Amino acid sequence: MSTGGLTKVIPATPKVQELADQTKGEIEQKENKKYSIFKATEYCTQVVDGINYFIKVDCGQGEYLHLRIYQPLPQSGEKISLTSYQTGKTADDPLIYF
Repeated sequence: MSTGGLTKVIPATPKVQELADQTKGEIEQKENKKYSIFKATEYCTQVVDGINYFIKVDCGQGEYLHLRIYQPLPQSGEKISLTSYQTGKTADDPLIYF
């Protein structure tokens, strides 16, 4: 992996699910919608001045979201943040930079 490049897409881990869960409320508020299912299925990362996580989330009934979550370096004192997200995705949509 090189700085700035995306890693290959791999199955989500419990840590990735935890990151997604931390943004669920924010997304629900922005979309004015409650998600009863919010399961991270796969992800890739990008090394920047921290790590960008690109996460595919299964919301049930064939609906998926793509999340971009920024995790700053530990010494920065900053918290993780939802940088961007995409709605209207399917299980077959590739997880790419956005």
